[in-house]
Amino acid sequence: MLDGTRNVFVYGLDDFHRKQLATIRHAEQLSFHQLLEHDEAIHPERFPVDRMLEKSERILEGFNGSVDAVCTYWDFPTSTLVPILRERHDLPGAGLVPVLKLEHKYWARLEQQAAVPDLTPPFDWVDPFADDPAAHLNLGFPFWLKPIKAHSSYLGFRIHNHAEFRDAIRQIRQGIYQFGDPFNAILEKAALPEEVAPIGGYHCIAEGIISAGQQCTLEGYVRGGEVTVYGVVDSIREGRHRSSFNRYQYPSRLPRRVQERMVDAAGRVMHRTGYDDAPFNMEFFWDRGSDRLALLEVNARCSKSHSPIFHMVDGASHFQVMVNLGLGRAPDFPHRQGDYRTAAKFMLRVFEPGRVTRVPSTADIERLHARFPEARVRVLVESGQDLSALRFQDSYSYELADLFLGGHDRADLLARSREAQEILGFRVDHSARAA
Repeated sequence: MLDGTRNVFVYGLDDFHRKQLATIRHAEQLSFHQLLEHDEAIHPERFPVDRMLEKSERILEGFNGSVDAVCTYWDFPTSTLVPILRERHDLPGAGLVPVLKLEHKYWARLEQQAAVPDLTPPFDWVDPFADDPAAHLNLGFPFWLKPIKAHSSYLGFRIHNHAEFRDAIRQIRQGIYQFGDPFNAILEKAALPEEVAPIGGYHCIAEGIISAGQQCTLEGYVRGGEVTVYGVVDSIREGRHRSSFNRYQYPSRLPRRVQERMVDAAGRVMHRTGYDDAPFNMEFFWDRGSDRLALLEVNARCSKSHSPIFHMVDGASHFQVMVNLGLGRAPDFPHRQGDYRTAAKFMLRVFEPGRVTRVPSTADIERLHARFPEARVRVLVESGQDLSALRFQDSYSYELADLFLGGHDRADLLARSREAQEILGFRVDHSARAA
């Protein structure tokens, strides 16, 4: 129990995630405050990080009460703003440099190569603005090419030949500033090692292909140097190159011995980076045929996408871990105390451009909740919307909605999903686009 109310500031806090925060233990003793509005923190046209920091400081300094924690469950830039604010206000949590060791894709690979060389793919940096961006690149085709900093697979391309490389470079040159500019502003606030300092937000990383097999994510935290993993979530992929997510399903169905190997690797990586007193999630691929394990990436936060499914299976959102650590306390997280044995976030998507002709009505949503009381849905498009106008999509699909459901087993879960999608009734006309 807490001894009195604590004030917790959360970047971009919205109604959907406020309801998730309400499920954590002792929520009645916590007061949650929005730190920047959702559109300011998450989906602005640009990310002016210095102005975002200045406004965040004004909010915290002008608050009539104690500032007990600053948290985020969002990607960049809030994942890098939080450690800066924590250091300024002497709050618990990981500092900026350890966070960048996870979030700067090239720096992260250097750290991973030192900690878990057998799980790290071949990689190299690429300057997309060079006269010949491939001049020093030693990776053979195929490989993945992506910016040093982005999220949601934005400007990530699987490259099979020189023509695809040239086309990807053309698109990257046009769009890399979206995250490159703010990331460079963040990098200026940190002391970088010599091998990392020249590689900034306008650079890319090329990586060998490791995506054969099954993908999963560890949700964990570090406290006092001790690494704890409290959940493993399967990431089920679909579409071209199997690079788009169909669903995140919890708990994982991977063999226990494989999960134990991933947990061991997570401990080595986190100890290497010096990241402490904060949550993380770490993504892996496991190839059943070869029993090969590979590390994809580490995020310096807990995943908002997993919050409702932890609630359904374990009995509370894993925001519990984020908040407890933000307050400098040991996480108090339940295990298998929820109403369902399994749960998933389904990402309803299409793989061709087009115009949205129907989205769920209020009556559809009510019918969904009447049929599946645990269901949660976030509609991401509007009727009449041209899918090509959606922001921060992966390079091969368009996401229409997020659907969270629980089930008694995998077959029950998938059957519920099919019925729920029929109720929602999205329609897209792939033969026409909005004028």
